[in-house]
Amino acid sequence: MNSRKSQLEAFNRLLNIMDDLREKCPWDQKQTFESLRHLTIEETYELADAILENDLQEIKKELGDVLLHIVFYAKIGSEKNAFDIADVANSISDKLISRHPHIYRDVKVENETDVKRNWEQLKLKEGKKSVLEGVPKSLPAVVKASRIQEKVAGVGFDWEKPEQVWEKVQEELAELNEELKIGNNANIEKEFGDVLFSMINYARFIGVNPENSLEKTNKKFINRFQFLEKETKKEGKKLSEMSLTELDIYWKKSKEFFK
Repeated sequence: MNSRKSQLEAFNRLLNIMDDLREKCPWDQKQTFESLRHLTIEETYELADAILENDLQEIKKELGDVLLHIVFYAKIGSEKNAFDIADVANSISDKLISRHPHIYRDVKVENETDVKRNWEQLKLKEGKKSVLEGVPKSLPAVVKASRIQEKVAGVGFDWEKPEQVWEKVQEELAELNEELKIGNNANIEKEFGDVLFSMINYARFIGVNPENSLEKTNKKFINRFQFLEKETKKEGKKLSEMSLTELDIYWKKSKEFFK
């Protein structure tokens, strides 16, 4: 691996390239915080995909893309005389030192739960009115639910055992079933949301990341269905003209293929 000196030299190289691009490239000159925003989101999702695939070379590449965006935003900030990359780095360093008193001061912790609890309490002392202020409004719903539950758990608002959460899941399923019998669509949607929220909470208790878990299932389904499409096409068959029984045969083949 590279030495700390080499790492700093590489980062300085990137800063110099960013200066060149901002000065000489017509496209880079036109970019703003707002124009880069959707590109940053896209790059973050590409990094997330690479992580799920456990593709280390792709992770390296996508981290570079994300790092470029951070440097780009800092460059624009410096042009506005608002902040530069040093301010960005010092800001996060100061926060990390403040939020880790068990490392940089004499606070004692026993485990990860203590660390999370201290983190949320420190944030409140810094002036935040709610532990939920740090949950971005634009997060995807599954990720948002997970972060909400983690944050309230950090201040002690939580179940004690996984069994209790599973009972809550069963309770919400029963309530959904009752609404399905009545047929009120608004209430069905509400109860379905409650089921999802409780399942996401249960995932936390059994050590599963619900977003990653669902995305892996999405990828698994895509692979199996595309195999099914390929195999039926080989035999000159159209999916729309096949019975469910016929389709199920190919589906079982796809499950065997990807085992």
